[in-house]
Amino acid sequence: MANLSSPLQQIKQFDVSLCVSCNRLSRSFTLRNLFRFASRLGDGVFWYVLMISFLLQDGYDALPAVLHMLGAGLTGALLYKLIKGKTLRPRPFNVYPAIKCVGKTLDQFSFPSGHTLHSVVFTLVALAYYPGLFWLLVPFTGMVALSRPILGLHYPSDVLAGAALGALIAWVSFLF
Repeated sequence: MANLSSPLQQIKQFDVSLCVSCNRLSRSFTLRNLFRFASRLGDGVFWYVLMISFLLQDGYDALPAVLHMLGAGLTGALLYKLIKGKTLRPRPFNVYPAIKCVGKTLDQFSFPSGHTLHSVVFTLVALAYYPGLFWLLVPFTGMVALSRPILGLHYPSDVLAGAALGALIAWVSFLF
């Protein structure tokens, strides 16, 4: 029988190695502050401002989009808390000395990336109602996702899991 720990160990080593490489980018003052800013906006500020702008621009016509975003976002928050409370994966900077935390943590665990999950959820739902915002929302979501390993807060696998969960939540939300 093949040893399954070897492929899993290789994936883990690749994840850590990629995290270290991403985190090295934070040594640049400009990149560090750019990704800190994206991460801070990804805390929710960007999304709340976006929803308010929808309401200010379109009034009651924006309510379906805003309520859909809020419902999908709340679902994401509940699922995120449930998974994070079960996996208890420590943040990379707490495990690997080569990874420096240069961002603000909201809690002590890393899996999955809640910033990425919510950015993907909000982007996909908002684009269903406002496809013309692709040029703004997709790059912003990419910046938020990249910020997580660059700032030393998440492994790349945390970000991928957050993106996949966010896409799944958005997709399921359209079924309702």
